[in-house]
Amino acid sequence: MRYNLISTIFYAIKGLRIYLQSIRCITMFSMRRDIFQAIADPTRRAIIMLLAVQSLTPNALAAHFQVSRQAISKHLQILTECEVLAPEQKGREIQYHLKADKMKDIEKWLEQFRALMARRFEQLDEVLNQLKRGS
Repeated sequence: MRYNLISTIFYAIKGLRIYLQSIRCITMFSMRRDIFQAIADPTRRAIIMLLAVQSLTPNALAAHFQVSRQAISKHLQILTECEVLAPEQKGREIQYHLKADKMKDIEKWLEQFRALMARRFEQLDEVLNQLKRGS
């Protein structure tokens, strides 16, 4: 009796673990990366700058960094998922190209931030002017 109860609990926990892992996998695949994840890492920002000049292969990119080829591949994967880079197969090599139009998302966000800061500075100027007139 006791063995059956322990066995049942064991299989229930095992089934729950498998279920939770499958949900986690589904949510991981449904997550969408954005441009801000692409520029969050300094290595990825450097890769973007290099690819702004010319298309390069992963090996050519890796030559510019003190990290492993696998680390560069992971950065390239993230940049591709963020739709910042476009891979192009050329024979046995893959060339990565920068998709500069995706960088406009950053520019839009920065413009909103600039507008907000400009309004705040204008309000601060008004307060300072009122204080000058009142003194």
